[in-house]
Amino acid sequence: MNLLEPTIVWKHFQTLCTIPRPSKQEDAIRDHIEAWARRRKLFTDVDEAGNLLIRKAASAGHEQRPGVVMQAHLDMVCQALDPGAGGAPHNFSRDPIRTEQRDGWLHALNTTLGADNGLGVALALGALEDETLAHGPLEVLLTVDEEAGMSGAHGLRPGWLQSRLMMNLDTEAWGEFFLGCAGGCDVHVHRAVTREPLPDGYRAIEIAVGGLRGGHSGCDIHLGLGNANRLLVAALREIERELAGELRLVTLSGGTARNALPRDAKACVAIPAPAHSRVETLVAHLQKKFRQELAGKDDGLTLSCHEAEADRVLIRGDQDALLAALEASPYGVYSMSEDFPGVVASSNNLGVVDLDDARFSAHLMVRSLREAGLQELAEKIAVVWRDKQCQVRIDGHYPGWTPDPASPLLALCQGVFRDEFASDASVQVIHAGLECGIINAKYPDMDTVSFGPTIRGAHAPGERVEI
Repeated sequence: MNLLEPTIVWKHFQTLCTIPRPSKQEDAIRDHIEAWARRRKLFTDVDEAGNLLIRKAASAGHEQRPGVVMQAHLDMVCQALDPGAGGAPHNFSRDPIRTEQRDGWLHALNTTLGADNGLGVALALGALEDETLAHGPLEVLLTVDEEAGMSGAHGLRPGWLQSRLMMNLDTEAWGEFFLGCAGGCDVHVHRAVTREPLPDGYRAIEIAVGGLRGGHSGCDIHLGLGNANRLLVAALREIERELAGELRLVTLSGGTARNALPRDAKACVAIPAPAHSRVETLVAHLQKKFRQELAGKDDGLTLSCHEAEADRVLIRGDQDALLAALEASPYGVYSMSEDFPGVVASSNNLGVVDLDDARFSAHLMVRSLREAGLQELAEKIAVVWRDKQCQVRIDGHYPGWTPDPASPLLALCQGVFRDEFASDASVQVIHAGLECGIINAKYPDMDTVSFGPTIRGAHAPGERVEI
């Protein structure tokens, strides 16, 4: 990575790959950057939420120019390929991110890369370091916990920022300027469950979905990728019908983050012993069916069954309620934008499910370009689960970012892009969540534009960025 140009940017990204930075564990990387800035005699401050602000005075002769905030987030989504699928054990709280260069891209090896949003951080630090740049007052705002709740942006100190032009560096398609984003919220589901002894003549097996690509629950929700949780439930329902209701659920788990498309899921179930060969045949049939449905989109899907152990199963009422709600709950693209062709308006991701001995839980993430659409979809999901006697909590709300096509900063950015690249940049809104809406609510006169390098596979192992 040290050989990549511009080295003033890539060396900082190398540091970000070396120092672990999961959400809510950004202290080490923040302290490292703050110490670096202080050695360069730059102003630094950390607010009550843990965000880092660095200021650099205007270069000579540009003291009267407008100040600019460059904003990015320090944390990254932590996803690793399972060792059983060719990955290697990886501790995101301790291990560095391993990378390789291939065909003009920088790839992570079997994990997320953290280009989302480490490249934004690296670009901002590069601007601070580059003494050849002519600029007005420069502020770099590095927030925490963006990927797990945006608590850094929510807790941003009011009156802290001096500039009123902000470049958010957290979008993932070079050649596009973004002027708006979806808002979001989390839907948490819980239900106590009751168990009874394994019925006589039953045996336990594990049904597992694996090999899916995964991805960003905002940027990739419209691509038709597989959701392991949904596919597993579909398989269980098919087996249940094949066995005339004689399938009994033991455990269920899938996904690791509400904002990542789940790649793996598994369930332990009990079936009548004589039905084992029928289930194996059906699982092979369902794998073929699912692969056909996902052909060209998510070609690595596997569906398997193996021997397992169990001595207790869910009572019928709990099993029926949970499987019915999992099947009925809205998932994926709910509506498309009427104002921005090809852009998702509202969506939901069934990100994490878990059924243990005594309790079931599910964590879903809802996104929408409209506040009314966000509330509508979240409530529609809540109704499905409440109807099955589940406890539902809706929280983690963050506002969308309303587009301003008349933005003077946008016009300036478009002009610079045209001069530099002899082509026009497009203007877009993004279905993913950005911190711009939260920050702009605290600084209503802030003029904001978002852009960034081209990133593919964010929030999934193998994430890559175009060099």
